[in-house]
Amino acid sequence: MMDSLRRGARSWIAKILFFFLILSFAVWGIADVFTGFNRGSLAKVGDTSITAADFQQAFQRELDLISRQAGRRITPDQGRQLGFDQRALQRLVSGAAIDTHAVKLGLGMSDTAIAAEIQNEPTLKDLNGQFSRPAFEAFLRQIGLSERAFLASVRKDLVREQLTSTLGESIAVPEPMLAAIHAHNDESRVIEHLTIDADRAARITEPDEAKLKETYEANKSSLRAPEYRKLRVLKLSIEDLKGKVAVSDDEIKAAFEQDKDTYARAERRRVDQIAFKDKAAAEAAKAKIAGGQSFADAAAEAGAKPSDISLGLVAKKDMIDQKIADAAFKLEKDKVSDVIEGRFAPVLVRVTEIQAGKEPALDEVKDRVREKIARERARTEAQKLHDGVDDNRASGKPIKDIAETLKLPLIEVAATSIDNKAPDGKAAIDGPDGAAIARAGFEAEIGVERDPIELSDGGYAWIELLSTTPAADRPFETVRTEVKTLHMDTERRKALVELGKKLVDRIKAGETMAALALEVGGKAETTLPVTRGVIPQGLTQAAVSQAFALPKGGAGTTDTADGKSRILFRVVDVKPAPPMTKEQRDTLVGELRGNLQGDVVQSYVAALQARYGVTINQAELRRLTGGVATQ
Repeated sequence: MMDSLRRGARSWIAKILFFFLILSFAVWGIADVFTGFNRGSLAKVGDTSITAADFQQAFQRELDLISRQAGRRITPDQGRQLGFDQRALQRLVSGAAIDTHAVKLGLGMSDTAIAAEIQNEPTLKDLNGQFSRPAFEAFLRQIGLSERAFLASVRKDLVREQLTSTLGESIAVPEPMLAAIHAHNDESRVIEHLTIDADRAARITEPDEAKLKETYEANKSSLRAPEYRKLRVLKLSIEDLKGKVAVSDDEIKAAFEQDKDTYARAERRRVDQIAFKDKAAAEAAKAKIAGGQSFADAAAEAGAKPSDISLGLVAKKDMIDQKIADAAFKLEKDKVSDVIEGRFAPVLVRVTEIQAGKEPALDEVKDRVREKIARERARTEAQKLHDGVDDNRASGKPIKDIAETLKLPLIEVAATSIDNKAPDGKAAIDGPDGAAIARAGFEAEIGVERDPIELSDGGYAWIELLSTTPAADRPFETVRTEVKTLHMDTERRKALVELGKKLVDRIKAGETMAALALEVGGKAETTLPVTRGVIPQGLTQAAVSQAFALPKGGAGTTDTADGKSRILFRVVDVKPAPPMTKEQRDTLVGELRGNLQGDVVQSYVAALQARYGVTINQAELRRLTGGVATQ
């Protein structure tokens, strides 16, 4: 709900978000209870109830948050596959446990305290540092809550935050812990290494027929043909529908004229702005600038940093204060405006760059206009067809008949593995959604209807499982080439492992890495001092981890990143961690305090849940998450 207020990193909002992050990792137990619930009631923690609506809102917030982080829309089905529905429920249960405890303790927040917290939130203040009602209303619109609902949520969040934050107030990080972690993290090592030339150092002879068959028998299970499934897929794709939409030139022209502004490239200006406490201060600054003072110096005298005065390269419509926007877009380049009485404060404005706007010609954007019209119509048609498919399924029609009736494409998939591979190794189902359709086919049951899956373009696919071909052994002759490759790779790996052990012994006996490089290929290289968290080029995480477990002069060997050869390495020097700087100490203390506080909060929440009891209406949960509820 409050994720969009990101700039308040040190505010109560950040604390609440941190609290929820802790809750998502809390350990909790749930009783499997089927009775004592009304329809729509999902869970209880003591006397505190969690409704189905609470869960649906929490799940949607999870999806919205992850979608923003991923940069693409995460569907409810995908969210459930990734466990976000369970995480949402965990947070609700954990929060309800704390709410129950707060009620027992008689804790609460007054309306005055709530108002003060919101008014002091930095992201809701204007340029004058005062609470901005327009900014607050814009935020409410963005998160889709009424003011009353938001205040109730903030009240609950702040009570939870105050209750849990007290658990961490007395946490002190032990000095021995600080010293041990610093010594571990900041110890560094110099590592000499080389990568063996596998072709040169491990030459493998061609296997005879007996060896091949021996390898085949030993690896039959990994050489088996996977389980295949025969599917029938009714596909309702927005992209397919869009291609069938006819759009006339007259329609394109009308749509262009109606939305012409959306295709235009607006004039943009790089605007600097200084806000003043009153008009007199602004007039005084204007006079100094007219007398030769720089705009930056005037800003500094007004208490603004260079980063505070830049509004960036903006279009007129992007500026919040229309009065300031009007003035800024009339200014000549590098000129300073007269004092402008803005909505929040008197300001001076300067324009340092002007990018001219451009009115588009129809021919320049004709394809974009056609695309937009066609996509909108395709979405409308897709919804009608979706409803048509559902109606036909409800009447008992198989999807093959539905496809014929509604003239929708029907895909017959002769055989697909769970990873969307046909027996010949090619993709069984073409297109960006092939893998998702194949996975859904392996979740289907013969004769059981499933809800459609949502496609990446916003369309749908209904999947019918026709038959299953179990995994089976493949005859030797059909996998002969694979067996030979497997044998050669296995023997080469064995040879490299044995060679690596011998080379390690020779290094311990005093031979140099440079001398061994002449024999087995590769180039001996030496790193700069590296800590455990650094993986130098030519090494792997496994090699670095081994190197930090060895004493000075110790040697070891491990696989290369691609597994095709071996890395040989020696610890040239071990450098203890230097004394902690104040900055390092402060950072480490902060991290450890946060970790310890998280452990305490998890234990606290787990104890509350055990004390008050947690019950889940499993039938309702299955209904909400798409499972089949038992009666």
